[in-house]
Amino acid sequence: MSVLSRIQGPRDVRALNARDVERLAAEIRAFLIRSVSRTGGHLGPNLGVVELTIALHRVFDSPSDPIIFDTGHQSYVHKILTGRREQFGKLRQKGGLSGYPSRAESEHDWVENSHASTSLSWAEGLARAFQLRGERDRTVVAVIGDGALTGGMAWEALNNIAIEPDLRLVVVVNDNGRSYTPTVGGLATHLQGLRTDRRYEQALRTIRDGVRATPVLGRPVYGLMHGFKAGVKDVLAPQGLFGDLGLKYIGPIDGHSVPALEGALDAAKNFGGPVIVHVITEKGKGYGPAEQHDEDRFHAVNRIDEVTGAPLSTAVRRSWTSAFSDHLLELGAARPDVVAITAAMMHPTGLGAFAAAYPERVFDVGIAEQHAVTFAAGLARGGLHPVVALYATFLNRAFDQVLMDVALHRLGVTFVLDRAGITGPDGASHNGMWDHSLMSIVPGLRLAAPRDEPRLRAAMDEAVSIDDAPTVIRFSKEPLPSPLEAVARRGTVDVLVDTPGARLLIVGYGQFAGLAIEVGRRTGAQGIPATVIDPVWALPVSADLVDLCRAYDAVVTIEDSGVVGGLGARLAQELRAAGMSVPVQTIGIPQEFLEQASRAELIEEHGLSAQAIARRVVELTVASDAPGAVGLDDVAERPPRG
Repeated sequence: MSVLSRIQGPRDVRALNARDVERLAAEIRAFLIRSVSRTGGHLGPNLGVVELTIALHRVFDSPSDPIIFDTGHQSYVHKILTGRREQFGKLRQKGGLSGYPSRAESEHDWVENSHASTSLSWAEGLARAFQLRGERDRTVVAVIGDGALTGGMAWEALNNIAIEPDLRLVVVVNDNGRSYTPTVGGLATHLQGLRTDRRYEQALRTIRDGVRATPVLGRPVYGLMHGFKAGVKDVLAPQGLFGDLGLKYIGPIDGHSVPALEGALDAAKNFGGPVIVHVITEKGKGYGPAEQHDEDRFHAVNRIDEVTGAPLSTAVRRSWTSAFSDHLLELGAARPDVVAITAAMMHPTGLGAFAAAYPERVFDVGIAEQHAVTFAAGLARGGLHPVVALYATFLNRAFDQVLMDVALHRLGVTFVLDRAGITGPDGASHNGMWDHSLMSIVPGLRLAAPRDEPRLRAAMDEAVSIDDAPTVIRFSKEPLPSPLEAVARRGTVDVLVDTPGARLLIVGYGQFAGLAIEVGRRTGAQGIPATVIDPVWALPVSADLVDLCRAYDAVVTIEDSGVVGGLGARLAQELRAAGMSVPVQTIGIPQEFLEQASRAELIEEHGLSAQAIARRVVELTVASDAPGAVGLDDVAERPPRG
């Protein structure tokens, strides 16, 4: 009988002997490779924390002692040890196991954190709450990677933690030298020094052996070593950063040795105050294909061959990311003032080729989106045109900087947002559905959601030519659609389907432009002909789009973003301001946290398929023609499910 099969919860982990602990680590690693290769998921980070997670559950009493993972994608082993192993067959699927901590799944998951650098703030709050409630036998553990530790929020928390000497809080720095790619910056250099400087241990070993061998005085003098140890550390290893904050530091510890980890964690737990435990791990540990993958050590994979690590799907369609990457390279050649910024996601956001060609013009600031945006403002103020490439969901974190540092100063900074709209398997936190709503209230900001590659290239060209306002270009995780050429142009608006005599205007843009065309075809088949347009630039709402609406009895907008503050909402506002009574029906992502599922499943569930939208439009049109019936503008913005 395998050791893993006997594990139903942390109590079973604590009951194991040393030999079984070693077997458990090997079995978990094999289980992860087998399971994640079939479903996809964050493989590399979890292979790196197998022994660490086992040690955490042997030393601490979860859930009484909360274990907070930052970022939550390294929680797979934690899920296995807390009774969820049999659910891995539906990892990141509808109704299945989340790829992040989930309160709905288990009492062992305290926080549903999937954005980086938040764990220390959560942990401090929990520890302080327990303290104030008199629950002094509970310890809070925050597991934060070296990549997440580059985020400013983590240091804001450390600043407060350091002045609370009685706070029962253990901070485990999971140091694997990487976020996606190798971690960069001063902190990374600091930790690298701790990882590689062997003089500290060598000096201690030499002094220890010499003192112990001294007759009579050896043992008493050896007792003074604890006082000497800190001084040796300060001289021989650059670890003073944490000590200068007033935090107890333990490490570096071999993150793949359960006995070493248990010893360090137990000491930290018994200290009775905040402690930093610095743990050295290897991302992708124990799986050859991951260990040999220099780009990201299999940070996140789709379905792969369990043995070779090769993708099971060989049909690769051109992506929005690759199209952006190619054109940015061309812009870089033509425009020496164009520079690029990434927040620890060089390759995922398509900046790899630009970095290879122009290494001096690309900046990886670590997981620090707020800094990235204001840094870009400084570059723009200095005469350059920065292109800040982020996932759409991560721009949320830097809204204040976009508003106050870029827009207020009327600076030409271009934000390119990958993974916009519904993304699906990563759950509520990763759907890029908030950016359009947030950006819609920023004065002067221009936003485009190109419908295809030619429009992406044109939008990028126009964006980098604007030097007095921020610009945003957003696109989907989905493959690039085939080019959709306009049949006519009305000022700044592209007409995709021009239907003579149509009284219905359908506005579609971005990933949903093709969907809008299909909806128009279906309504036409039901006797409701429609003209279909793409505004090209969705923000600000153009005067040409407003004027075009005058010729129609009703307008329907279809958009891959939240309905609140989206194009439809802004268009309706502009029409009212112009004294026009044209009803507008906005169809988009409902303003709620979407459950984990595939993109196709979420589109179907929330009534965003061509069939569902066309049926809705027909029903509303028929209803508006009935005596005393409501019009399109009188119905709820949210489409029905099903």
